[in-house]
Amino acid sequence: MVLVPEAKDQSKAAKGRRRGPARPPRAAPALAWSLDDTYTPMEDYERSIQDMVRQLRNSSEPGDTKCQVNLQLWRSNQRSLSPWAYSINHDATRIPADIPEARCLCTGCINPFTMQEDRTMASIPIYSRLPVRRLLCQGTGKVGRKPSGRKKCHKKYQTVMETIAVGCTCIF
Repeated sequence: MVLVPEAKDQSKAAKGRRRGPARPPRAAPALAWSLDDTYTPMEDYERSIQDMVRQLRNSSEPGDTKCQVNLQLWRSNQRSLSPWAYSINHDATRIPADIPEARCLCTGCINPFTMQEDRTMASIPIYSRLPVRRLLCQGTGKVGRKPSGRKKCHKKYQTVMETIAVGCTCIF
């Protein structure tokens, strides 16, 4: 290996560089999920949603309606300063037909010092966009509608993103 002294007329940008071996270039991180980038197959995703709905339906705990924090429970939705409960969002023209959706239990937020609701703050839902398959009838181009006339609707599904409340948070 031969060391060559650097020229004195280097640009300012070159002078600030680190010396030593160059780092390999890194790939840019993925910033957004697209429908083409399937992390898991759609069937696995739909099955996990169905499992969540089944757990919600088979839950032995009473329906959550009180604005209170329960530190004994392991579920984060009841330990939050903005607690929420899940209800089932049902739509027969989509797959999965049932999706758990969050509903805020408090208008305000739980004050961590008094453990009482403080209405100077507000609990608001957190929304996420989830991929679902919508029933699309051929011949109309309209989602979930049967074509006019005597033709039968041939079931065809289109993947779309749907906005669902997934939790609640506290704002001032």
